[in-house]
Amino acid sequence: MVVNFPRIAVKIVFFLNGFVHANLYSRLPRVQEQFNLDNGSLGFVLLASSIGAIGAMPFTGWFIIRYGSRKITLFSVFFYCLLVPLVPWAFSFIGLIALFFLMGVSAGMLDVSMNAQAVMVEQRHGKPIMTSFHALFSIGMMMGAATGSLFSKMQSGLFTHLGIITIISVLISFIVRYYLIHDKPVSKQEGPAFRIPNSAMVSIGIIAFCCMLGEGAMADWSTNYLENISQADKALAPIGLAAFAMAMTIGRLLGDRARIQFGDRKLIIICGLIASTGLSISIAITEPWMVIAGFFLVGIGLSVIVPIAYSIGGNTQDLPPGVGLAMVTTVGYAGFLFGPPIIGFLADWQSLRFAFLLVLILFLLMIALSARYTKT
Repeated sequence: MVVNFPRIAVKIVFFLNGFVHANLYSRLPRVQEQFNLDNGSLGFVLLASSIGAIGAMPFTGWFIIRYGSRKITLFSVFFYCLLVPLVPWAFSFIGLIALFFLMGVSAGMLDVSMNAQAVMVEQRHGKPIMTSFHALFSIGMMMGAATGSLFSKMQSGLFTHLGIITIISVLISFIVRYYLIHDKPVSKQEGPAFRIPNSAMVSIGIIAFCCMLGEGAMADWSTNYLENISQADKALAPIGLAAFAMAMTIGRLLGDRARIQFGDRKLIIICGLIASTGLSISIAITEPWMVIAGFFLVGIGLSVIVPIAYSIGGNTQDLPPGVGLAMVTTVGYAGFLFGPPIIGFLADWQSLRFAFLLVLILFLLMIALSARYTKT
């Protein structure tokens, strides 16, 4: 059996991305306490990260063309990891916003570049394996949330916790760098960089937006929801994120088989209903373990929707290769990045429970669009 080192290396990068992210965001309640932030102020901090990521993504494509995806992947993973332990040393609200903006830049660059590496591995492999990379991201999120829970139970300070995670991640990245694909810079791009999307592509983009907004809400606000709405113990609260990430992992590992059995259209509708049911349970019943069970169902439901949307966008016949996919991914990432800050603003205006109702409404919209526009 031949070991595919590039495939393993790229999977490790996906894992580290989710692992570091979940470690940081599972400790957001402590960040709120240290800087005396209400939900709206924390929303501004998360918005700064979103703006940084969205702003970096278009430039990352140019950097990859000029320098290759391997160099950009390595730069962004080191940059991101080294910024994370600086959070407790931001000293002020403005400093925290600036730091999260820079982390957003590095996270946006990493999202684009590591997926570019995954595409090349997939091309070498000769069959679809993209879902498996995203499963490793989910595993990283799950383990990161569990690690965050452990450090919370140990009552470790933020700098100690995040510093240990950074050292481990940087050391692993130094090893991984030898096995990423050495792609050469590309001097020319085929086809126009921008096309006005048709109505079908807009619908697919909105489906991705709704799904990724739900993912972002779970990733960034599930711990807060359990602490502040369910009154869960501080060590138990991160388990909601771990349950969500575990469910995403299970769904993505089984997703390709489910697509073959049910077809894209029917599977998105089924998964949308599962996600809606899970979130409804978490909103209606605030007992901690019921909320965690609801978050698990949300993870199962959302796990395969974005890969299906990306597949539809990337295989649209009347668009050049990559252009349809770029449309869907851009709109989808907007939901993942801008959704959590919006949740924060709504939570500060009313409550986090009220804010989650918006997510539920978007899940229902996703189901309606899936029934009307996606292929069987």
